Amino acid sequence: MPWTQLASAVAVSDADNDPLARRDQPEASHPYRAPFVRDCGRILHARAFRRLAGKTQVFTRSAAESDHTRSRLTHTLEVAQIARTIAAALGLNAHLAETLALVHDIGHPPFGHAGERALDAALIQHGMRFDHNLHALRIVTSFEERNAGFRGLNLTLGVREGIIKHSRDYSAAEHPELAAYFLDRLPPIEAQLIDLADEIAYLTADLEDGLEARILRLEMARAEVPCLDRAFEQAAQRHPHAAERLLRNDALKMILNRLVTDLMCEVSRRVKANGIETLAEVRAARERLAAFSEERQVDRDSLRRFLYRNLYESAELEAEHQRAGEIISTLFAYWVEDPRRLPADHAARAEDEGAARAVTDYIAGMTDSYIEQAWSRFLETERH
Repeated sequence: MPWTQLASAVAVSDADNDPLARRDQPEASHPYRAPFVRDCGRILHARAFRRLAGKTQVFTRSAAESDHTRSRLTHTLEVAQIARTIAAALGLNAHLAETLALVHDIGHPPFGHAGERALDAALIQHGMRFDHNLHALRIVTSFEERNAGFRGLNLTLGVREGIIKHSRDYSAAEHPELAAYFLDRLPPIEAQLIDLADEIAYLTADLEDGLEARILRLEMARAEVPCLDRAFEQAAQRHPHAAERLLRNDALKMILNRLVTDLMCEVSRRVKANGIETLAEVRAARERLAAFSEERQVDRDSLRRFLYRNLYESAELEAEHQRAGEIISTLFAYWVEDPRRLPADHAARAEDEGAARAVTDYIAGMTDSYIEQAWSRFLETERH
């Protein structure tokens, strides 16, 4: 086996009395569900999680011609499957990894990354920025209301830390409000895995969706992405009479599997090379331990470059991106100008936190279809 399970002390514990299992509001232990399993259920039942079904991954609903094109929700489920598999194979806490994967995109606004850029640009004018990780923390600690005794989901410290730190590090000087989340230390490996599981999922899935939408062409992708060309040739040798679509699917599965296997091997290698045997040593390491090998990093980079050049920044999607930016920036300005136009609960929040922040929270929680409805009402108001 090219990877080895890590020492048990490297993994985050499932024990109820572990420091990372602590909740802001104390709760009794569950008779048969570990703390991170309970968090997983809370996220799955959250309204914000359900809304991911109506949020763009790459294609907005108006741009997608197929019911099979991925949404932010289906993408999230694919990331969870990958993260859970990797964590279990390495002997890490698969419950924590799955939970962090399920929550990793919960802070994204409508219209995908185009919507995120538009919200960020609007907030900059008010001296703030939009960060989907920090917005996700606001969702799970405040906006979700499913318990009579407290606001938020009352998630464990380990999950809240992972929400913030799975994809980047934050400076204590710039974010003193995050002091409880060990900003001077690296996150556990379970959290470090999420960003790369996310990449594995979207690089292969977005390529498939782009090919299905006929924005990308297989021959061009094979010419510019060597790992795809190699995988397709291997699939064709195994199944010489199969349809091109099926060979393409086999090739994408091979790429996904190779990236997953490589990630497990590289984590094992780095942990061993650094003599790491405990979670404390993971946190004190000089760099993150979750990474691809140099060989697979080359594959990852070529695939990313191809997708950015030919899909994410394509002329076919540019009109959708511009429209998304116009809708969000216009509605943002309209509501900031008079927060009384907001629903009552958001208008009340504007009095406490300021109009720009309240409007951002309102827009970020919308699905694509909901903000389209708000846009239609705005246009109707403007006509009269």
